Amino acid sequence: MDLDVVNMFVIAGSTLAIPILAFVASFLLWPSALIRIYYWYWRRTLGMQVRYVHHEDYQFCYSFRGRPGHKPSILMLHGFSAHKDMWLSVVKFLPKNLHLVCVDMPGHEGTTRSSLDDLSIDGQVKRIHQFVECLKLNKKPFHLVGTSMGGQVAGVYAAYYPSDVSSLCLVCPAGLQYSTDNQFVQRLKELQGSAAVEKIPLIPSTPEEMSEMLQLCSYVRFKVPQQILQGLVDVRIPHNNFYRKLFLEIVSEKSRYSLHQNMDKIKVPTQIIWGKQDQVCNTSPQQASGYLWSEGKAPVLGANVDSGQSSGS
Repeated sequence: MDLDVVNMFVIAGSTLAIPILAFVASFLLWPSALIRIYYWYWRRTLGMQVRYVHHEDYQFCYSFRGRPGHKPSILMLHGFSAHKDMWLSVVKFLPKNLHLVCVDMPGHEGTTRSSLDDLSIDGQVKRIHQFVECLKLNKKPFHLVGTSMGGQVAGVYAAYYPSDVSSLCLVCPAGLQYSTDNQFVQRLKELQGSAAVEKIPLIPSTPEEMSEMLQLCSYVRFKVPQQILQGLVDVRIPHNNFYRKLFLEIVSEKSRYSLHQNMDKIKVPTQIIWGKQDQVCNTSPQQASGYLWSEGKAPVLGANVDSGQSSGS
């Protein structure tokens, strides 16, 4: 074989080997970096852009797609310890002509984290209202979506600022009171009683605890590689002290049932979506939508039950 041909194959092989080796090294040594790249690529593919906006010295980070038009804008609030990118799996199914906004909740990801910030549900509602006013999102009523903690914030927001919201979608919202506790809530009460705040199931510190949290938050069982579990933990560990502070605040007496206490003020059309197998917020989500149906707390459009998902955090 001609020497030039051999050299060409060697060069081509080396060109291919370098990115492959880099990927393998990243997967083994820096899995958290791959996770960040993954979200960046997914946002780019879906046309979501990241921006920052300030209210005085407070910074909000958000992603968006589209521009305000004749249809209501959609504001999406994520759950505890998540971030704006958790909505990407939903965004991919939404029409591209809609104006979508996904914001990092107070203290999460790119939004300001301050030791002086009020992390109660009321405090978070006020912060989200500041964000809405910064973007002039309430120039006309918008559609508000929230899941878990974000669902609780969304529901209380609709109660406090009814003129801002045209319709409401609550996905397995926290903040409702039930006659009986599920296993997750019982475990939390045991931890509170023993002051073992380091063992909150939604705040993992090891790959094993991360695996347990994923099983708690998802009905679908799947095996996650150890490196990915490690990467997920590496991303979260620097924020765990904040997550503990936030968690203790939202389960405190001031915030725990704030959605339940404000349901009678929600007047906009409201849709409830809940998983039958939810292990976090409640094991009988029909009871929650039943409050809104039977007591006339809000004009409910539908109580959709997805048996394949749990609420997550």
